[in-house]
Amino acid sequence: MTARAVRLGLRNVDAVITSLLLPVLLMLVFVYLFGGAVNTGTEYVTYVVPGVLVLCAGFGSATTAVSVSQDMTGGIVDRFRSLDVGGPALLAGHVAASVARNTVSTVLVLGAAVLIGFRPEAGPGAGLAAAGILLAFVLAFSWLSAAVGLLAKSPEAAGGFTFLVLFLPYPSSAFVPIRTMPDWLHGFAEHQPATPVIESLRGLLLDESVGTAPWTALAWCAGITAAAVAGSGFLFRRRMAS
Repeated sequence: MTARAVRLGLRNVDAVITSLLLPVLLMLVFVYLFGGAVNTGTEYVTYVVPGVLVLCAGFGSATTAVSVSQDMTGGIVDRFRSLDVGGPALLAGHVAASVARNTVSTVLVLGAAVLIGFRPEAGPGAGLAAAGILLAFVLAFSWLSAAVGLLAKSPEAAGGFTFLVLFLPYPSSAFVPIRTMPDWLHGFAEHQPATPVIESLRGLLLDESVGTAPWTALAWCAGITAAAVAGSGFLFRRRMAS
């Protein structure tokens, strides 16, 4: 199921190019067009890269919703069921393919960031910790996207979720410090799932203090994953019964 999902993704050339290039283009826009106007106390490329990595991971994970919805509306699920392929295997294949796709995209974005001046200072342990937190974020939102794909009535409707996740990092500490935002936005920006993930990556990659951010990030990811896996199972059974 994973190999099948990877092959399906590679056939959609437009989606592959978008998922790989959009985060890089956004990073270049922020660094070179807006970076000079934003005072973060450090080089803006150093500040913004962790946020772009999370934006990249979230957007790439959200495309799982479209893939799952296409399977559910295209009739292939009935064929799989006749071959004794269950819903968990089908959904897990899409999630695993999402993790593989996002790994490639993250490496590409990080490589582009190094070329334009980003210099991570993390040791091997901190680097592995940052990779683990980003992987947990991808896994959580891939499962959440799978649940949305089961809930959506069409692939077009599922595609709306990708834009919702794409904008999730904006009201966070991804691109500007939260203190510069309006007071009424602070509560949401400080207590949404993207913020502790970004703060964890920023601290770990730059060898700075991270406090409790990694634990908060992992708690968010574990909660989203558990709820999404349970919800996906329920939604798949309901779709098959209808």
